[in-house]
Amino acid sequence: MSSQQLAYVLARITLGLNFLLHGLVRIPKLEKFASGLASGFEGTWMPIAIAEGFAYILPFIEFLLGLLILIGFKTRQVLVGAAILIMLLIFGSGLKEDWGAVGTQMVYALFIFFLLVYLEYNRLALDTKSK
Repeated sequence: MSSQQLAYVLARITLGLNFLLHGLVRIPKLEKFASGLASGFEGTWMPIAIAEGFAYILPFIEFLLGLLILIGFKTRQVLVGAAILIMLLIFGSGLKEDWGAVGTQMVYALFIFFLLVYLEYNRLALDTKSK
């Protein structure tokens, strides 16, 4: 395995663990997480019911994306899904004028961008078993 391939695998696993753990720690306290996230949208034009509905599914999406990134299953498609999730989170954070969160989410966006650009180096993944 080349250094580029190793670097890619380590970066992919790191991102996968990050998403997986975001979901994993939120699922057991789902109601508290969802109500807390939704309350942050009071005073914005986002209906609380939409924010709360999104908050109830977000940990499961994070967990699933994380698991799939971690094991390298349909890596390209899953990274696109992760990018769309980050766009939604940026939209919500922007509505709340939480620019610190937007900055953090932009780091995720860049991380995903680089994983997509260098996808040819993907190894130790279910979708690269023959490589």
